[in-house]
Amino acid sequence: MSTKNPISRVKLSDQVQRRLLSIIETEGLEPGDVLPSERELMERYAVGRPAIREAMQNLQRMGLVEIKHGERPRVAEPSFDRMVGQMSESMRHILVHSSTSLSHLKEARATFEMEMARIASRKQTPKDIADLKDILKKQESVRLLSPAFLEWDGRFHHRIAVISGNPIFSSLSRALFDWLAQFHFDLVRKPGLEQLTLSEHWQILEAIERGDADDAARFMSEHLNRANSLYHQDNYSLRK
Repeated sequence: MSTKNPISRVKLSDQVQRRLLSIIETEGLEPGDVLPSERELMERYAVGRPAIREAMQNLQRMGLVEIKHGERPRVAEPSFDRMVGQMSESMRHILVHSSTSLSHLKEARATFEMEMARIASRKQTPKDIADLKDILKKQESVRLLSPAFLEWDGRFHHRIAVISGNPIFSSLSRALFDWLAQFHFDLVRKPGLEQLTLSEHWQILEAIERGDADDAARFMSEHLNRANSLYHQDNYSLRK
């Protein structure tokens, strides 16, 4: 007895999307080059405007096409930040509905940040150190303003990753912090721990400044592991 093996219909927008990708590849289009207009594509492929727009929007979400109102679509400039940002909705779903995934993300971030601190201690320049000190001074000045304090917290960690000179590290640093800040705020910010956070930041910075990779990584690990455990202890109080 034969089993059914139906042939699924391919959406028009999917077919248009594949052809647009073929145009980009076969014509050797570069970032910034324009693509055919909606009207041209409708006539070329004999399909309606909805299929064209859906295909373009899919390519935009993939970070391959840039669409601006009143202009023809263009091949997008490559951007790690855009690529990582497009994962945010999927990451939100994962973090909200999977405690195991949240645990894995915290572990991945701690390991990643340790290596960023280690690399920074080896590659830092006087300007890098000056920038980090300026960030911490600004963070100190807003320690009673929760949203601003959190923003400068993220900038501190991101600036350490920037020292690596690797744009992928820079984008990942921003994304890892932002995902936790947006979807599990309590893991990166707990009122009452501002001074402890600042003290640990300065400790990390001082290790980076003197070029001590092991200390920089260790202090970063202690900072993040402390945060992961103490931010959930409601009765914790900091003695200044």
